[in-house]
Amino acid sequence: MLEYLPNEVLLEILHRLPVKSLIQFRCVSKSYNSLITSPAFIKSSYTRSPSDSNKLIVRYLDVKSHVERYKLIHEDNDNNDSSSSEQIPDLEFPLRSSSWDYFQLVGSANGLFCLHEGKHFILWNPCIRKFITLPNPSFIDLFPRYLAVGFDLRTDDYKVARIAGNIRYEGAKPPLVLVEVYSVSEGSWRVTNGGDSYPPRITISNWHPQAAYLNGAVYFAANDWGDAQSSIVLSFDLGDEVFRLISLPNGKFGLDADIGTSVFNGLLSLICYGNQHLSIVKSCSVWVMKEDGVVDSWTKQFTIELNMLRWKVLGFLKNDHVLVQKIKSHGSKLLSYDPESQQVKNLGFYRSTYYSYADNYARNLTLLDKPNDVVSKRKVSKKRKCSQLDATSAFAGAGLLFSQQTQLFGKRKSSLSLYFLIL
Repeated sequence: MLEYLPNEVLLEILHRLPVKSLIQFRCVSKSYNSLITSPAFIKSSYTRSPSDSNKLIVRYLDVKSHVERYKLIHEDNDNNDSSSSEQIPDLEFPLRSSSWDYFQLVGSANGLFCLHEGKHFILWNPCIRKFITLPNPSFIDLFPRYLAVGFDLRTDDYKVARIAGNIRYEGAKPPLVLVEVYSVSEGSWRVTNGGDSYPPRITISNWHPQAAYLNGAVYFAANDWGDAQSSIVLSFDLGDEVFRLISLPNGKFGLDADIGTSVFNGLLSLICYGNQHLSIVKSCSVWVMKEDGVVDSWTKQFTIELNMLRWKVLGFLKNDHVLVQKIKSHGSKLLSYDPESQQVKNLGFYRSTYYSYADNYARNLTLLDKPNDVVSKRKVSKKRKCSQLDATSAFAGAGLLFSQQTQLFGKRKSSLSLYFLIL
């Protein structure tokens, strides 16, 4: 009888349901499954997700059990106790690598992770615990190659970019670069003309090859071997599929600079590590481009002074605190660093001596409309069929939101009450 609900009320209820309940709600009927898995609903669910969420999702490699895990970190702003950070049970990635200890990480965009093993590529959405395996790319034997994942704002489509060919520095000789792009909506790879715009005398950094995603483009740390002889940022627009260069503050960063790209408060940023002595990184500065594309707007936001062995900046929380990984002999600590007070908070320990990766956690339903990939080379994941219990749980979740809906739609309170009495 839910078909009698006004459409705007139904959508409001669905958008407010937890992701787990929302997935269960698909079992209520075919019409609800079609609605929840529609591209329009998936897109609106992400755009309506809270932008002030202070959560990061951390990918780490468990060295004891040789599995890949994901941890959700939430720092409580109102409590300075180290135990105030909320951690959900770690989520295990459902596949195993056949030739390496772990899959290689391409990167992430809006909480959607891309992993690869040779020519095999996987998109993994921890929010809904779903992955898809991509078809093999067209070319696989060109080296070196660089990879990135992002969201095309023009077509509302997630894309994976492969950049391969002769992009080593060879003087003024034009580079021979091939660019292939995978589109989630199209379900296929496509060789583009993007390589024609690849600038000469530019090489992508091997120290921090993972590209940062921001506003429809991916950004690589790179080196300019021309007259500038300096570090630079190379961007690739996922819409027009063109490479562009972004200069860094003049004279600040040479070819030997240890720089990675990131995003801070919705702005392109640089994580710049200071000189190392006996594996001790004493400091790290964070630079932010205040105005898109304006070189003079580069500003040093703050400097992190930790003076520790083996540590790395993983990301930034919404409260401007910095998430830091400190590698120890038997695992790693997660630390929250407050640049203003310079205080460090312990967020927990996990068993990994590899450098980890973090991204902002987002309510993202991408891949929900895709068929399940259920078989890996070493492990079989079981499909869970819809049951009456799933539907009952979904109804219960919707019922809990009833009081909120009556406040939002006060004029319809009596009619809404009737609808839920019918249910």
